[in-house]
Amino acid sequence: MVIDSPVSLSDPEAPAALPVPPRTGRFLVLGVVFVCAACGLVYELELVALASYLIGDSVTQASVVLSVMVFAMGLGSLLAKRLRCRAAVGFGLLEAALALCGGTSALMLYATFAWLGGARYALVGFSLAIGVLIGAEIPLLMTLIQRVSRRGERRDTSGDVADLFAADYVGALVGGLAFPFILLPLLGQLTGALVTGAVNAVAGGALVLWLFRHELTRRERRLLVVANVVVLALLATATALVGDFERAARRAVYGERVRVAVQTDLQEIVVTGAPGGPLDLFLDGRLRVGGRDEHRYHEALVHPAMRGRHARVVILGGGDGLAAREVLRYPGVESVTVVELDPAVVELARKDPALSALNGGAYQDPRLRVDTADAFTWLREEGPRRPPYDVVISDLPDPGITPSTKLYSQEFYGLASRVLAGGGRVVVHAGPLATRPKAYWTVDATLRAAGLRTRPYRATGRLSGFTGGPDRSSGTAVAPHDWGFVLAARDTRPGLGLAPDAPRLRSLTPAVLRSAERSALGARLRGLEPSTLVHPRYTY
Repeated sequence: MVIDSPVSLSDPEAPAALPVPPRTGRFLVLGVVFVCAACGLVYELELVALASYLIGDSVTQASVVLSVMVFAMGLGSLLAKRLRCRAAVGFGLLEAALALCGGTSALMLYATFAWLGGARYALVGFSLAIGVLIGAEIPLLMTLIQRVSRRGERRDTSGDVADLFAADYVGALVGGLAFPFILLPLLGQLTGALVTGAVNAVAGGALVLWLFRHELTRRERRLLVVANVVVLALLATATALVGDFERAARRAVYGERVRVAVQTDLQEIVVTGAPGGPLDLFLDGRLRVGGRDEHRYHEALVHPAMRGRHARVVILGGGDGLAAREVLRYPGVESVTVVELDPAVVELARKDPALSALNGGAYQDPRLRVDTADAFTWLREEGPRRPPYDVVISDLPDPGITPSTKLYSQEFYGLASRVLAGGGRVVVHAGPLATRPKAYWTVDATLRAAGLRTRPYRATGRLSGFTGGPDRSSGTAVAPHDWGFVLAARDTRPGLGLAPDAPRLRSLTPAVLRSAERSALGARLRGLEPSTLVHPRYTY
């Protein structure tokens, strides 16, 4: 929780006896402020993280969650005025409600996405509800800490405000750090939120039922005990069943043929497909490999760039090994470097029988080496230390996905140009031209702004794999694929064709490439500004 405005300090109730000295009681109240602040920020970050994964565009999702929550906190602070006459029982019930709502928010958000097909309305609803409850904490906590202070004959209300602010902000700091470094890697998104809810309920309930028990009627004590027991029971049950829930939700999203599901520190990796049939590889819910027609994508990505010298090749991304498979088909290739951020993708591509068969055992080829690194950092730090490369292949997520925006910036392409040998080429997967033409042509404009000369082209796939979201009834495609590419070179405009030593290809011919270029140029958007690190221009 975050305090945004001062609160009234009047206390209509007369103080009652405390079970501890006032100084200790004050410390306990501030401790609960600390815990509640930490839990509140975890709820906010949980919603932002899960919404970014499920919906995409993390900037938009963070803006929605934070703006709605801040508004709702002000609303909750106003509504809490009615509870100040019974601050102790009001705070106890409020924390039970917040623990249940915040603790189950990630679970419910994932459920609406899996079974209802979308999570935007649920995101706004939970942001509003959690924000109202967090905002209502402050006036009630201020009332409680004032009661403790009066028992100790403390009259400095400004000191109460300062202490409450300090505990609140320090708690927010701890919660903000605990989420990415402890809760997320150790417990995951769903269990982490449930455990946070349980901590929230215990802290709030214990404070009221013990420190302020003499202010409660017998009926109020019974109500608080029942409410907290019910909330903790629900959270414990959900925690015990979270594994079954995840498997059921994953089947609802990806169909019944989920073969591999791995949550790494960076992303969720899911492989689907029947034994012996084509597979689909999803990273954070987005299709990266459609087994039925991935050859169309990877042939179009790799082979036009291999026209010219291609002894040394670097692949940015492409941990699945499929782009490397195409590169390694050229006998003139001496070395291939794959720069992949997530080592789990590479491990899966090495050891999963179906994926390893699909990439032709690329990772067994002695010409291939793997560098586990962020592509931007690698180009800036490691690239200049290596001999220059003849071909740079950018096999990265679509430019409209916020975490990949820096990998489609003018600075990134400047770094890529720096590692090119004379006459070398860069090829970029620039996203779907049909559905996101502005993003595609912004990639082209950005490459040109980095001093590269470009040749745009596109490729299409059959009705296979997934585009835009899974068909939950069958796990098959709902739309054909459309892939946009840009081939670029530093010195002269690159030729768009195939190398004389190109292997036999399944879908790509010189005639197909000429048609692919005409198709792309026919949809050109002019006058677009390049994307930079400080001014990203891609929209998802």
